[in-house]
Amino acid sequence: MMISPRVLALSSSRVGDSGYLEVASPYIKTFLGDAPLHIAFIPFAAADNRYDDYLSRTAAALKDLPYKLSVVKPENAASLVEEADAIMVGGGNTFKLLHDLYDLNLVELIQQKVTTGTPYVGWSAGANITGLTISTTNDMPIVEPKSFKAFGFFPFQINPHYLNVKPEGHNGETRDERLAEFLKVRPSVKIVGLPEGSSLHLEGKGLQLKGQVSAVLFTSGRNDSGYVKTAIEVDADLSYLL
Repeated sequence: MMISPRVLALSSSRVGDSGYLEVASPYIKTFLGDAPLHIAFIPFAAADNRYDDYLSRTAAALKDLPYKLSVVKPENAASLVEEADAIMVGGGNTFKLLHDLYDLNLVELIQQKVTTGTPYVGWSAGANITGLTISTTNDMPIVEPKSFKAFGFFPFQINPHYLNVKPEGHNGETRDERLAEFLKVRPSVKIVGLPEGSSLHLEGKGLQLKGQVSAVLFTSGRNDSGYVKTAIEVDADLSYLL
C-alpha cells in the first residue's frame, strides 16, 4: 500500500505582532498530533549559522507541545534525519537553506522520508522549498545552491510572505509583477501566494488552505498583465492543484 505524504507549509513564523510561532503552534499541534515525536529541526536557513540558538528559540516557542526537537548539524545530518519521526525546517534565507541541503546530500533523503510517510513542517524558507523550485522566493541569493530545484512535494511554486503593495513614489516592481515575470518564462507552472497567517496542509491526495487569511493562485494568462490572479479562501479544497 502506498503511503501518503503529509506536509504543513506555513507562510511565516509570525503573524502581525504575535510572538515567534505563536499563531503557528496550534496548527503544528493539529498536524502532528499528541504523540511524543522526535523531530529533526533543520536550521540551515539561518545565515549566521547559530544553529543551537535557533533550536533553543524554536523549542521554547513549542514547549507546550509533546515533541522533542534535535538540531540537525553537518556532523549529524544524515543520521538524525533518518531516525526522526518528523522533519521541521525553519525560515531564514532560502538560498542558504537549499545550498546546505544539497551540500550535505539531504535533498533526496528528505524527499524519500516524506514521500514514505514522515511528516514535514516548514515555515517561510522551509515552506518555499516544498514547491517545485525556489525561483519565487523573496530572498536574496547570498549563496549559490547546486540547483534551484526544491523538494517538489507540491507540483507548483510557493511565494511565502505574499504581499502586493506599491508605496507611493516607488518605482520598483510589485510582488505581482515579479511573479508575472516568472510566469512569462514558465507559463505552464502555477504559483500559490501565501500571505502571513496562511498555510498549505497536504494529506496524501488532499490539499487545503488553512489559517486566518485567504491566499492567491497565479496562473499564466493572455491579458495585459500576463497572468490571472484568483483568490483562495480559507479551508478551500486545493486538491485539484496536485
